[in-house]
Amino acid sequence: MNRSLRKLLAPVAIATLLFTGGCSTEGGSVTESNPEIDAKVDKVLAEMAEKVLSKGPHGEEAAQASVSDLTDEEVAQVKDMGLSAALVMHYGGNDWANAQIKGLKDEFGRLGVEILAITDANFKPDKQVSDIETVMAMNPDIIVSIPTDPVATSAAYKKVADAGIKLVFMDNVPEGLEPGKDYVSMVSADNEGNGVAAAHLMAKGLGGKGKIGLIFHEADFFVTQQRYEGFKSTITEQYPDIEIVAEQGIAGPDFAGDAQAAANAMLTRHADLSGIWAVWDVPAEGVMAAARESGRLDLKIATQDLGTNVALAMAKNDLVIGLGAQRPYDQGITEARLAVGSLIGKEAPPYVALGAVAVDHDNVVDSWKLVFGEEAPTNLVEAAGK
Repeated sequence: MNRSLRKLLAPVAIATLLFTGGCSTEGGSVTESNPEIDAKVDKVLAEMAEKVLSKGPHGEEAAQASVSDLTDEEVAQVKDMGLSAALVMHYGGNDWANAQIKGLKDEFGRLGVEILAITDANFKPDKQVSDIETVMAMNPDIIVSIPTDPVATSAAYKKVADAGIKLVFMDNVPEGLEPGKDYVSMVSADNEGNGVAAAHLMAKGLGGKGKIGLIFHEADFFVTQQRYEGFKSTITEQYPDIEIVAEQGIAGPDFAGDAQAAANAMLTRHADLSGIWAVWDVPAEGVMAAARESGRLDLKIATQDLGTNVALAMAKNDLVIGLGAQRPYDQGITEARLAVGSLIGKEAPPYVALGAVAVDHDNVVDSWKLVFGEEAPTNLVEAAGK
């Protein structure tokens, strides 16, 4: 890892401590500083920047994204092949999906691969099965996809594999498909690491004590389960003065609305609730709405994924105190390279993961470019006072 990336991934001291002597009140959120907890969290997150905690869907050790790199000669070879691809998404229109698609478009464009279709199943397995049938009729050489459900979509993806189309998966792998035989590789963020990072940032925001609730994804989805397990185990094993008093699963597709209802119920049952963790940024937006509705502007919210709204909240010190971010743009680039590499005979590891990015108020602007492959928007820069 280069020095500048290491510096960005390692958390920095909370800027508000420098200006307010240990608390921030902008946006109504008050952070009590605990120097011992602060030091522990900063040390742990700095060390995490050097490793991946997650294992693959079959227990595989993670390979680094650099395994997908192509030489100039290999790029020229791929360009001469006139390849085509389709992107079969599980749930589009959000910041994560847009960044992943942008990475795929940019890299496939560089490699001369035509994208024939981009589909969105809106988290409905039957719709995704139909989408797979539709794009197979276009005869692509490559399908890059994130399965909605590992069981319900399995037979459809097996047909893709049997047709000789190269499959690269994002985040989830259908049941019964074998790496190297039925698919090239699965690419993901370090989702366990993201959950762990969010837990440490929550602990820092709470000063190491308080009662919290968890809002998780109740579907059988590999990476969201990893986040939940990473967050919960870190809190329970490392922060004995933080008590998890409520948990609620949400199924969607209205993840913000479902999370808002779950958070409202938690806040009603537990008047002394200090914080809520949400499994990704869209549910976190629902928690933010519930906190405002309840007049709980002191609530601490931690999550995963650097969406626009949670980024702005962190920049303003408004409710969201930190998150573990994926790097979806680079994940898209990696998926494209693995796919074309398989067509020129390159072997791929079954599981490739990109390290977790711990994001808080201080580094949210710099993290934006790492996550999305572009400069932070003006409103985020202004909100952070940069």
